[in-house]
Amino acid sequence: MILTKAQYEEIAQCLVSVPPTRQSLRKLKQRFPSQSQATLLSIFSQEYQKHIKRTHAKHHTPEAIESYYQRYLNGVEKNGAAPVLLELANEVDYAPSLMARIILERFLQGREQTPPSKSVINNMLRDPSQIPDGVLANQVYQCIVNDCCYGPLVDCIKHAIGYEHEVLLRDLLLEKNLSFLDEDQLRAKGYDKTPDFILQVPVAVEGHIIHWIESKASFGDECSHHAYLHGQFWSYWNSVQPDKHAPIHSLAIDASFQGLPCVVLAVRFI
Repeated sequence: MILTKAQYEEIAQCLVSVPPTRQSLRKLKQRFPSQSQATLLSIFSQEYQKHIKRTHAKHHTPEAIESYYQRYLNGVEKNGAAPVLLELANEVDYAPSLMARIILERFLQGREQTPPSKSVINNMLRDPSQIPDGVLANQVYQCIVNDCCYGPLVDCIKHAIGYEHEVLLRDLLLEKNLSFLDEDQLRAKGYDKTPDFILQVPVAVEGHIIHWIESKASFGDECSHHAYLHGQFWSYWNSVQPDKHAPIHSLAIDASFQGLPCVVLAVRFI
């Protein structure tokens, strides 16, 4: 779905003061009924992640961590079945999954007297039944399933959606009898960073010669366009062929680098 920059900014402005909950997403859908659920969710998630990046540091000071941990202990002592961690995260405006990580790390550090490894933390967040405290395991689980922007559940959903769009694009290329190399084939040839597909015989799309395709199953705001340009597209430009063009799954149509000669932004391909 294509949005003008003004439409995008109107949606983004509505997200400034709302928590990252499914209830907020439902209200957003009521406010913008003409926009798809997928578009609103993607914008919702991106805007909230920007907010978290801006405020991340203040939640990780030793004083903040100890304060959150003591509030968690006091809360579960009163009622271990209540969503103490989830309510704490919403109160301090922090992602529930990230709050769960803070409390879990603090719990394990106090238990083991040494900082837990990242892999141990990640495994416990993916499977809270591994947490050696039933109450905390339930609190972490509540945070994970109620977080629509962060956490292992969200990561799995994003991965599945991205893979689905790659499969759909592959099927479309096969249907059109276009010869291509996919990421696995490109890595086998020694490429480091690779687009989803390189066309062995370039094709013309809306007057542009397309050499490679990168599908992004998310809304493309101006910030993410620049991030993808510098993090991925320039490396594709340097490592594949001259005159590269990259259709992207969705975009804000007046993003600032729309006119660059190396990249073509498109909502759909063929």
